[in-house]
Amino acid sequence: MRKADLITKISDKTGIAKVDVLVTIESLFKEIKESLKQGENVYVRGFGSFIVKKRRQKIGRNIKKNEAIIIPEHFIPAFKPAKTFMDKVKGAVQAKK
Repeated sequence: MRKADLITKISDKTGIAKVDVLVTIESLFKEIKESLKQGENVYVRGFGSFIVKKRRQKIGRNIKKNEAIIIPEHFIPAFKPAKTFMDKVKGAVQAKK
């Protein structure tokens, strides 16, 4: 499912105009990104957590030049689904098979 499909489904179920749904979803994504950029985690009860993970410094390899390079520590965004969400997905996928 793409974002456009999601917007259409929400618009059909709620009766809200697609433009308004698009603005709402874009605003949600923007706020999540801004919070993560500031180092704040976003928790959505029953759905999951958008968190910032710290990757430690490590040594990588440039294969073309055959030399070691240092990859500095950095932060990456991650999503951790809630247990109830995982259980619902797991149950639905198993029932489908």
